[in-house]
Amino acid sequence: MSASDTEQNLEQQRSAAQQDIRDLRQRITHLDNASIELILSKARSHYAWTDAPISEQQIRTLYDIIKMGSTSMNGCPARFVFVTSDEGKAKIAKSLKPANLAKVVGAPLTVIVAYDREFWKELPYLFPHEDRRPMFANNEEYSVDTAYRNSTLQGAYLMIAARAMGFDIGAMSGFSNQVIDDEFFAGTTVRSNFLCNIGVADETALFQRLPRFEFDQACTIV
Repeated sequence: MSASDTEQNLEQQRSAAQQDIRDLRQRITHLDNASIELILSKARSHYAWTDAPISEQQIRTLYDIIKMGSTSMNGCPARFVFVTSDEGKAKIAKSLKPANLAKVVGAPLTVIVAYDREFWKELPYLFPHEDRRPMFANNEEYSVDTAYRNSTLQGAYLMIAARAMGFDIGAMSGFSNQVIDDEFFAGTTVRSNFLCNIGVADETALFQRLPRFEFDQACTIV
């Protein structure tokens, strides 16, 4: 393919992408209040679960939503381990603080949200416009910081997407990252960030909602 053909093809792709957004904005201008309540404003973190299962197809659908979320340079550094088996849960259990054991054992799905420290090696596929690998190749601190920050962002997409699909979530940081890394990622460049339980919650374990800062306590407009 000649350079002119390549440029013409890219221009067609850009035009199609721009039209897709125009069509989306005409079709959906905003979420209704009930949807916003479901995913954020009325949603709660959960600690106990019913025995309602999550299928592999639902897990795959969940990922297909998550993967479309924005990341820096489309780097997509997050790696997700969807743990449903007793064997996998037993590995996670080794890392947990005692108070968190029942939360994981009772959940039909526990997701290890992790990140690849060498995510940047995939940039030629994910970000083909320009070779950005030299930014990361000899800068481990920058690579890890970018991977960690953006995997956290992708973990938030996971939580919102799960709620949007009608599931409940309970994110967790009360565990040993080192143990998770040893059990699941030994010999790789992947490291754990946080855990997230997903399922249909048993709401009888909930307590009252805790306070949040008001706008003027947390925000400024400049």
